[in-house]
Amino acid sequence: MRKTEDWEMDAKERFVSLYKQYIKREGSERLLDYLLKSDFFTAPASTRFHGAYAGGLVEHSLNVFDCLSDYLQRERVKEVYQLSCDMETVAIVALLHDVCKIDCYKESMRNQKINGTWQQVPYYEFDDKMPYGHGEKSVYIINGFLRLTREEAFAIRYHMGFSGSEETRNVGAAFEMYPLAFALSTADMEATYFLEGKK
Repeated sequence: MRKTEDWEMDAKERFVSLYKQYIKREGSERLLDYLLKSDFFTAPASTRFHGAYAGGLVEHSLNVFDCLSDYLQRERVKEVYQLSCDMETVAIVALLHDVCKIDCYKESMRNQKINGTWQQVPYYEFDDKMPYGHGEKSVYIINGFLRLTREEAFAIRYHMGFSGSEETRNVGAAFEMYPLAFALSTADMEATYFLEGKK
């Protein structure tokens, strides 16, 4: 976990570079402008689990992009599962799957016992002003700027897989109908649990 200011700038630059390289759909410039004006690049990915620090959200998004790109290159995925996606779709679903977390975290202070002494320490509170769900909220936000394909919408909507609070029949059906949804969920879990983990 790197938290230096230089790394945060590198993460932002890499995200913007990948976004501009691959996402060309009508409305993509307006969506990028929205992201740049939001707290997307400084927000955490969670309050106490993976990426619970400034810049954690963009780091997680980049990790998911890398994990999904690698997953889709597997011989078995291409030959047996017959799953292939263009890079625009990969970039959209991976880089944007958690835009639902924009403007949801606020910094606060709490007491914590450190070496036997109570001290004030910073932490993040989750304060969602638009409680529209998780994956569905990301789909809703993105569709306000550019049109998602049905496969992209389902992938983002169900990226939490069976670890979310979804009806399990719906998750299974989405994975069967749209294998990209399973692939994104797998990439999200790989990034969360293996690359980022609980710190």
